[in-house]
Amino acid sequence: MPITGMILDVAARHPDRPAIVGSDGRLTYAQLVDDSRRMFAAVDALHRSQPVPPRPAAETGGIPITAVSITSAFHTARIVAGLAGFRTVSATIDPRWPLEHRVRVILTCGIGVVISDSTALQTALIDAGWTGTVLSLAEFMRREAYARPRGMPRVRDSREAFLLLFSSGTTSNPKAFLKTRGQYRANYAISSAHLEPLPGVATFAPGPISYSLTLYAVIESLASGGSVHVADAFEPAAVGGRIRDERITRVVAVPAVVQSLADAARRDPAAFERLALVVTGGANLSSVLRDELARVLPEVRLISYYGAAEIGFIGDSRGGDGTRIAVYDGVEVAIRDEVGAPVADGELGTLWVRAEACSDGYLAATTREVLREPDGWATVHDQGRLVPDTPGTPGGLELVGRAGDIAVTGGHKVSLQDVDRAFEGMPQLGAVSAVAVPHTRLGTVVALVIEKNGAATPAKAQLQAWAREKLAPQYVPRRWYVVPALPRTVGGKIRRGETAELIARGEAERL
Repeated sequence: MPITGMILDVAARHPDRPAIVGSDGRLTYAQLVDDSRRMFAAVDALHRSQPVPPRPAAETGGIPITAVSITSAFHTARIVAGLAGFRTVSATIDPRWPLEHRVRVILTCGIGVVISDSTALQTALIDAGWTGTVLSLAEFMRREAYARPRGMPRVRDSREAFLLLFSSGTTSNPKAFLKTRGQYRANYAISSAHLEPLPGVATFAPGPISYSLTLYAVIESLASGGSVHVADAFEPAAVGGRIRDERITRVVAVPAVVQSLADAARRDPAAFERLALVVTGGANLSSVLRDELARVLPEVRLISYYGAAEIGFIGDSRGGDGTRIAVYDGVEVAIRDEVGAPVADGELGTLWVRAEACSDGYLAATTREVLREPDGWATVHDQGRLVPDTPGTPGGLELVGRAGDIAVTGGHKVSLQDVDRAFEGMPQLGAVSAVAVPHTRLGTVVALVIEKNGAATPAKAQLQAWAREKLAPQYVPRRWYVVPALPRTVGGKIRRGETAELIARGEAERL
């Protein structure tokens, strides 16, 4: 793993360079190496002391799994980074997941040690007959303090399992998958070539480390010899001071953070003088947000990347709303129909990707779904189209969401995300979600569900006029609804399926 080799190198040449910095601690590179030796000694002793240890998923090759499920971004980051140079598989489990989700993945994946402050989780695991060890962060740190340091971390075989990740914590069936060290090395080769995690650069990556975006920002920052600054959550009021005081030049975050950055820069522009690059991922970046950041911080570049945790980095966008992606060299993409046949350029279909960074597949214990075919092509069922170059306009991969983001109405395929984006910037309009609802003649029609924005929601006639100006006729919603609040994931993304269920249950007010 590049992270271990670089940590050892920087610890020898620049021992006092900050490695991980958070509100509840900071470690230099030299301290991270020393910390890791006690950490692994404590973890290894916990696994070895179990009379009947849980059997790790077969895909790990027998390597024990250690999971971290705490709110502290600093301690989660240091544990994952510290264990990287030893024979163990690490996992980060979002403590905000429903209890049954957390219990299920621990049991089905064969996780042996869990660091968690949740007494409810501890009780549920005991009741389920789990034979592993769960302990609080404070207890784990006490064990670290008294542990006899083990040997030095080292760069390990590329075929060895490294991280256990999860596709979702918002469905009833989260899917688990492994990343080998070789797959993460391939992923880093792409991200380091395009997303600029350079040596010595201070990167701010706010948010839970259980998010694959934040976790990878930690990995790539240390793999490049940079410093990663983490935060349990994004705090708009404090971001300017932290960027100034820590001399941060790069931010990696979800698109929702961009607006808060722009607002903070408007209040205190001097605090952002060193900021050079913002990298977003996890969702499409609204062109409204891109334009807003450019107005306030015109010297700051913004890259919106697209990838899937299972597959790795696929491409990025450096203008517009982030839906037109330039695919990275070394990554192959194809668009196929429902039976796997190629579709013509410009036609919607399922995106398939072939890349070295792709995981081998989902853990059999968590799902029967196939991620990767024997020929190496993989899909997470994102929908898109390949757009050829035209004079003055480069083509690329155009994304329209997951399979549930496509509606078929009157024989037309409609991208519901395109409908959502059409309403960006409409005055007095809150968040929206386009959904497909049943129709006796057309099968389904598009409906727009609007989250109340105070008392001033636009009238139906205004919404219709806006839609007809921005959208092709088949994309214009046929029905309009208002709800007090749209259902969201723990990460803030709108749940389109649950939004449609509000209509089906009669819980949305029709305009």
